[in-house]
Amino acid sequence: MNVIRYMPGPEDWAHHFGAGPARLDIAPGDVVQVATEDCFGGLVRSPADLPSEVVPFEALNPVSGPFHVEGAEPGDALAVHFIDIVPSKPTAISSLFPHFGALSPTHETALLADPLPEKVWFYQLDLDRWTARFSALSSDFALELPLDPMHGTVGVAPPAGEQRLVMIPSTYGGNLDTPELRAGTTLYLPVNVDGALLALGDGHARQGEGEVTGTGLECAMHTVFTVDVIKDAAPAWPRLENATAIMSTGSIRPLEDAYRISQKDLVEWVTELLPVDQYDAYQLVSQLGTAPVANVCDPNYTFVSRFPKSVLGAGAAYGGVHARLAAVAEEYRAAHPRIW
Repeated sequence: MNVIRYMPGPEDWAHHFGAGPARLDIAPGDVVQVATEDCFGGLVRSPADLPSEVVPFEALNPVSGPFHVEGAEPGDALAVHFIDIVPSKPTAISSLFPHFGALSPTHETALLADPLPEKVWFYQLDLDRWTARFSALSSDFALELPLDPMHGTVGVAPPAGEQRLVMIPSTYGGNLDTPELRAGTTLYLPVNVDGALLALGDGHARQGEGEVTGTGLECAMHTVFTVDVIKDAAPAWPRLENATAIMSTGSIRPLEDAYRISQKDLVEWVTELLPVDQYDAYQLVSQLGTAPVANVCDPNYTFVSRFPKSVLGAGAAYGGVHARLAAVAEEYRAAHPRIW
């Protein structure tokens, strides 16, 4: 097992997908230990640090990478399996922005209403107890929340030489902000350029479905992942797989079109995996599928549509890539009781 560690600093972070040279070369089967900073670039250090005042817009949501994946060519699928995602600092941060979030007026959601006040919450993380402590700003109320670390932003270079801000989710991945991007999940992304140019960041210690305020529990992460390349298998939209489900994503506005994209892709995927036609698959997805909202705050909204693997049989998707990468994860954990 080839284990590679990458600890970038601010001068190494990327803020676009598809811009700049690769920072590191990796190969299928490599295990990568990577550090990522929070979405504020580490610049919010106290509740008095309002993000709009201390973080330039262009510095939001830095990602680590891009990684050039050996053998990845346009038309392939890149499989990214998350082995572990662990907060690297004892605090996480969440906030309200005056013109951001699902319940705030914005330049695109124009309302005759005042913008929300800008507020910052600091959560104390206890990795031994695997909790985050919420402390209300308006009272002495406090609550322990279970950690559920995930990455909000994972993506590859877009096609046709395009460069996209990391804030935007689309066909290449990006700021999907789904809690499903946790350890144990395999993400399938379309390869659009040689080497794929994978990058990731925007770690959340946990996040509710929809990310309604526009922020999860934003924190720096120590993350371990491995990759594989599936030849000539590029999905139209990012797909996910875990131990119990396959999942399709859709990212666009309005929200109902993001839902339709994810449902259509899931119907097509089920049609590939079962001996049924499109209409039988449509019927099964209608009865067995679930569709959590990933985000309703980013420049594109994201839906995730899920289907149970118990119906499909073991190892059906992409010839069992998820199971093979999960086995690599188990081998890694056996050799590394602490992920770093």
